[in-house]
Formats: sequence, structure tokens, C-alpha cells
Amino acid sequence: MKVTICIGSSCHLKGSRQVVETLQRLVAENNLEDKVELGGTFCIGNCQQGVCVTVDGEFFSVSPDTAIEFFNTRILAKA
Repeated sequence: MKVTICIGSSCHLKGSRQVVETLQRLVAENNLEDKVELGGTFCIGNCQQGVCVTVDGEFFSVSPDTAIEFFNTRILAKA
């Protein structure tokens, strides 16, 4: 599973660093390093949303406050 997080300036201001750190921690805690590939990218094009994240090409808007729920429902449930 490929998870890409936008680290462009707009998403950075909305908390992309915290989202990245949360997802990295949760992937490690759940021993999913061999199943989940985390990557960064610049502008995905939905800057009006929260932090732009894609999972296998599907777009999501995530914030630092919703990162754990996002991980549980969109990553852990499918891994």
C-alpha cells in the first residue's frame, strides 16, 4: 500500500509534519513497515482542504487531529 502525504507549503501550514510523524509512528507500532510505504510529495492540488494524503491513488483530507482515525480506517483496516 502506498501512502503519499503532501509536504508543500499550504499543507505544511495545516500540519503535514504532524500527520507524517503520526503515520510513521503508527506504521511502526503496528509492524506494517513491509506493507505500507509512506512517501512525501509536493502539491497534490487540493490546497483548500486539509493535509492532502493519497492511499493507492485515492485522495483524502487529513489533519493532525484526524490522523489516528484516518490510519485506523484507511490504512490499518486494509493492511
